[in-house]
Amino acid sequence: MYYEQLNQIFQSLANPVEAQGMSAYMKNLFSFYGIKSPIRKEASKEILSQLKKEKEIQWDFVHKCWENPHRELQYVALEYLKSIKKRLTPQDIPALKNLALQKSWWDSIDVFDRVIGDIVLRNPEIENLMIEWSLDENFWLRRIAIDHQLLRKSDTNTSLLKTIILNNLGQKEFFINKAIGWSLRDYSKTNPDWVRNFVEKYKNELSNLSIREATKYL
Repeated sequence: MYYEQLNQIFQSLANPVEAQGMSAYMKNLFSFYGIKSPIRKEASKEILSQLKKEKEIQWDFVHKCWENPHRELQYVALEYLKSIKKRLTPQDIPALKNLALQKSWWDSIDVFDRVIGDIVLRNPEIENLMIEWSLDENFWLRRIAIDHQLLRKSDTNTSLLKTIILNNLGQKEFFINKAIGWSLRDYSKTNPDWVRNFVEKYKNELSNLSIREATKYL
């Protein structure tokens, strides 16, 4: 019911001209209805409100949005997952991983790292899973592992952060080196000395991009 209703609303708001530009911005990897973010959020607000009231997690809604070729539907599914992240448990990680590996791009992965990161923060016994992901052949999973502690501040597990970053040194992949820089830059706001020492120690192995991002606030 929720998916059909939302898709009908989005179809009525479709703007082919905007859609072309949005698709081009995303390297033509995805189709778009052409609905700008403020309009999309307003149009989906009531449905998201109703979804959050449901006792059960609405995985069917999420999967239907993911099957639709239009990226706006996936954005709403991600907004829903963010809104209920405190209800998600380690048992939900396989489903989240499966979604992350489909239609992967920075816009979806940078939501999954927060959602999955919140599960790990509340369940530190699964931190080893992030180490496993940091070694995975799929670089999007590695990016989630690298950035899953973003915004934790003093709750950051520096030993885990160090291990995951060291597992990804010497990479040529832009999205990995950028993620390393972001994770260090974010933590530098809380513990600049730790980040400064880390960069100094591993400067010969860190990419220039990672160093530039990591030291932005130092």
